Amino acid sequence: MMAQTLALLALIAAEQADQRVSADNSGTIHVVIDNARTARGNIHVDICPEANFLSRCPYSAEATARQGRVEVVVRGVPPGRYSAQITHDENGNKKVDRGLFGIPREGIGFSNNVRVRFRAPRFSEAAFTVTGGIQSITVNLQYFGGSGS
Repeated sequence: MMAQTLALLALIAAEQADQRVSADNSGTIHVVIDNARTARGNIHVDICPEANFLSRCPYSAEATARQGRVEVVVRGVPPGRYSAQITHDENGNKKVDRGLFGIPREGIGFSNNVRVRFRAPRFSEAAFTVTGGIQSITVNLQYFGGSGS
C-alpha cells in the first residue's frame, strides 16, 4: 500500500512539473488501454498529426504490457489535431505482425475507439484536439485472432 501511495505522489509531482515547465504550451497525453490480452511484450502509443497518420509519428511512448489495464504517457505534444495509434507488440519485434490478407495478429487501436473493419480508419474519425496541459484518452485494443507470438 505504501508503494502505491508513493507511486501516486510521484505521478502527481511529474504532472505538476509538466504543467509548470511547458512554456511552449505542449501537452501530456495519458493513454489508458483497458483490455490488453496478455502481459507479453510492449504497448506502443503514437500521437500523430494528419500528415503522419498511419505512418511514423513524431510523438510516442511505450510501456511494458500487462494483462488488462496499461497506461502510457506521451509528453511534449504541441497544441493541434492528432490521432492516437496503439499497438500491442506481443513478441517485441517492433512491428505489427500480420496474417492472411494483412490482418493484424497483434492488438491495434485508435483514439475515439475507431473500429477497424474492412479498411483502415480515417484521420478525421480518430482525431482529437490537444490544447496543452494534461489530457487523458481511453482506447480499447482490437484483436483479430492468433496469439501474437
